[in-house]
Amino acid sequence: MTDLIIKNARLTNRAGLVDISIKDSHIEGIDAANSDTTNNPVTNSDDRLYENTVYDAKGNFVCAGFYESHIHLDKACILDRCTVEEGNLKEAVEETGKAKEEFTEEDVFERASRVLEMAIKKGTVGLRTFVETDAKTQLRSFNAIKKAREKYAFAIDIEICAFAQDGLTNEPKTQELLQQALAQGADLVGGCPYKDDNPNQHIEMIFDLAEQFNVNVDFHLDFDLDPDNSSIPKLVEETIKRNYQGRVSIGHVTKLSAMDKMQRGAMVGLLKFADISLTVLPATDIYLNGRDYDALIPRGMVNANELAEMGINTTIASNNILNAFTPYGDASLIRMANMYANIAQLSKDTEIADVFDMVSKNAAKLLSHQTAITVGAPATLVVLEAKDAVSAIRTAAQALAGFKNGKQTFCNQAAHICFE
Repeated sequence: MTDLIIKNARLTNRAGLVDISIKDSHIEGIDAANSDTTNNPVTNSDDRLYENTVYDAKGNFVCAGFYESHIHLDKACILDRCTVEEGNLKEAVEETGKAKEEFTEEDVFERASRVLEMAIKKGTVGLRTFVETDAKTQLRSFNAIKKAREKYAFAIDIEICAFAQDGLTNEPKTQELLQQALAQGADLVGGCPYKDDNPNQHIEMIFDLAEQFNVNVDFHLDFDLDPDNSSIPKLVEETIKRNYQGRVSIGHVTKLSAMDKMQRGAMVGLLKFADISLTVLPATDIYLNGRDYDALIPRGMVNANELAEMGINTTIASNNILNAFTPYGDASLIRMANMYANIAQLSKDTEIADVFDMVSKNAAKLLSHQTAITVGAPATLVVLEAKDAVSAIRTAAQALAGFKNGKQTFCNQAAHICFE
């Protein structure tokens, strides 16, 4: 017997409405919508399933959900603890570093939980979070995020990246803590070469840890608007030398936006050769870069569509929520994708469709998930208040309901106009 039917749903590349039947946490069938609902139970007025077995999508678009490929849950929601006057990277690092010293496990768990609930209600079904493991936080933040991962596993899959934010060659304790985190359940390791006294050695040490624990790597890279001295060549060199093609990802890389077309093309060619994925972080990249310009301020954001056309797996993500790096945010990947498309001056349906992929299919690939809605696939689905993927991005559509493995995880009742 079917456990659940999501009826009257719109799917990509499927004409007309469909009914999606779910059994044992997987999609059992996708059939033309049955307009006869006389024998079906109805959903409650708040669109939440209780003992009912039918959810009416009411002609709205159903997708496989969004994947947040780069976020910092451990230092989210600390804006009230930071003094923001200059609004630049140096200040953000310093203010966050001061706040980190007072982080407790309970504090990090509470703030991370707050952001996870934001993300779940916005349709995010999987994410990768960086967790700083250094002398200031020890493993307090890491342990807190592990607890949050367990608490919200019913709704969202969480990858933990043990992360060296404040350097590695100059912080010997950090390497020991990264090893402990990896031994205790971290999924991958990450580094930040531009914050280290020796960026090249930093990259080598992160790869050493990755090989030791057989995990993937994710770097914050080239976060400035100087077109020279990129760490991409060194990163590609280590990726090839260690046979890590397809296992490396990088975030920010705003240097690329400052390079001329020929130089940028050469760097992108290297990334493609090493099969390195790239994540663009619009809110932070725009907020922190270009502060020393007083006219024609540069966007400071990579055009991910241009890189995708050249064969790079590109994603869009939130990075920080309500802290000195990004003093706003609601963990909505639809909003972030809409913001990115506006900044990148995209208009064509094909371009916007590619943007949708960057917060869904492409990001899922980075996190080793799949997003095909087919018979036999996991019944992890999100209903959006839109008719298709393109209109969802254009309108920053609201997520109305979500299901993970056939179980409803959230609901947002659609707004209505109240006529007299």
